[in-house]
Amino acid sequence: MVTRLVEVFVSNEFHTGTQNKYLLREIYVNPKHVVCLREDSLFKQKLHEGMLPEGLNKEQHFTRIYLNRGQAGLDVVVVGLPSSIQESLGLSKNKQLLRG
Repeated sequence: MVTRLVEVFVSNEFHTGTQNKYLLREIYVNPKHVVCLREDSLFKQKLHEGMLPEGLNKEQHFTRIYLNRGQAGLDVVVVGLPSSIQESLGLSKNKQLLRG
């Protein structure tokens, strides 16, 4: 089972200035590949600085999801608190995310 989440990502489109342009898009995550969830306070700061897309609630939280990709990992930033993302992914609070 995969879960649909909203990712914050840097646009590859050409833009002027020195700041990155952040956009939102839907992604699908397989909960079996999640290694760690961690609140990302850097994106909360970017939101308050006006660097993220308009329309996001100023009280919004962000979670960095670390995914297992075999030899290399992947991390993505999604909209929401770690607890709500954990619930969306169907991961119980008693389940240990880190796989040895």
